[in-house]
Amino acid sequence: MLSRKATAILLVVHAAAMLASQTEGFVPIFTYGEVQRMQEKERYKGQKKSLSVQQRSEEVGPADPAEPREDKQEVIKLTAPVEIGMRMNSRQLEKYQATLEGLLRKVLPSSQNAQ
Repeated sequence: MLSRKATAILLVVHAAAMLASQTEGFVPIFTYGEVQRMQEKERYKGQKKSLSVQQRSEEVGPADPAEPREDKQEVIKLTAPVEIGMRMNSRQLEKYQATLEGLLRKVLPSSQNAQ
């Protein structure tokens, strides 16, 4: 027979394996520090881009110097349809089915009215 200690260890390992199979875990790809560095780089790129745009607009100058300039934000419009997908197993689908149906009901009538 196995000793009590070995039996207890096997029981704990089995319980941990059962819990791990039931949870929907998330493993981050990037660490918090890496995400912060990437955000800082994006901000720096945005500042650098806005400075170069500002310098170009200063070189050209406004049409009427007495007229104040308005800074407009750049809007990106998609010309092709965009498809977003997600994968779910049957257990996740059962769990989130009502929520997904509600979201689809909200989105589909608005997109059908636009067409």
